[in-house]
Amino acid sequence: MADGAAYVREHAAEIEAAAERIRPHVRHTPLLATDLDPCLRLKAESFQRTGAFKVRGAFNAVLEIHRRSPEALGVVAASSGNHAQAVAVAARAVGLPAVIVIPFDANPIKVAATLAAGAEVIQDGVTFENRDQRLREVMAERNLTLVHSFDDWDIIHGQGTAAREMLLDDPEIGTIATPIGGGGLLSGTALAARAWGRDVRVIGVEPEVADDARRTLRSGVIQRLDHAPDTIADGVRLLSIGRRNFEVMVERRLVDDIVTVTEEELEEAVSRAWLELKLAIEPSGALPLAAFLAGRLPGRGRPIGLVLSGGNASLDLVARLLRAR
Repeated sequence: MADGAAYVREHAAEIEAAAERIRPHVRHTPLLATDLDPCLRLKAESFQRTGAFKVRGAFNAVLEIHRRSPEALGVVAASSGNHAQAVAVAARAVGLPAVIVIPFDANPIKVAATLAAGAEVIQDGVTFENRDQRLREVMAERNLTLVHSFDDWDIIHGQGTAAREMLLDDPEIGTIATPIGGGGLLSGTALAARAWGRDVRVIGVEPEVADDARRTLRSGVIQRLDHAPDTIADGVRLLSIGRRNFEVMVERRLVDDIVTVTEEELEEAVSRAWLELKLAIEPSGALPLAAFLAGRLPGRGRPIGLVLSGGNASLDLVARLLRAR
């Protein structure tokens, strides 16, 4: 096993290669300052193509599948929405069919965008709990290549390009916080922070009702939820982190902490993002902001970077939150 420095160098080279590979297909999103707090730097992935960071990893993975296996019949993925859209767009770009397994009660805006990108969507009888089983069935039936949403090195390296951009835009950043569901974004961020940052603290944020990653980090053993958590942050409604993500976050100790926020704190963050920051972000993307507003991201006298991971919000949900203020 490579030592710590060699491990980071190897993965940093892959993130650098991913950045170059996906450059024609994704946007270098802005790093925004805000009147909310002078120390904040907001990486607005809501301005990304497809409206979320997921397109970074999806393009990296699909382009590599197309290069390594030009005979591939198509790709398949399971997703609550943002990864679905990203895989659909990436597959269309290289001319591969895409089949996406999405829970029946997923955000309809995300489902519609996935269909509009040309993917076949399977939803009948699909739940958050059984979607991986259904995914395996579709893979076997159609001989398709999997694009996992988080437990895949190509995905992790692609997602790491967001933090790489952030640190190149502002090398003084001392803390980076991202949402944590399966761990692709947080793992990629941790690797990028060690490569391009200067003593950067890396923190994941998840809903209090979905605290498997926090418990995993503390116990050193992957913790799995019994059922999909009841949270408005639909993008992180997963049962556990992945094996590769565990390697980066826990075994290699590249993540400093994982904190949680309540649903009420998350709702407040979404409302303030829309009303005060004028940023249309979804609840999953608002997790780092919620943690900051709740005082759970201690600074070091240096800027704090928040990866606001996406903006594909349910308009009905946002309208309800704004009316409640």
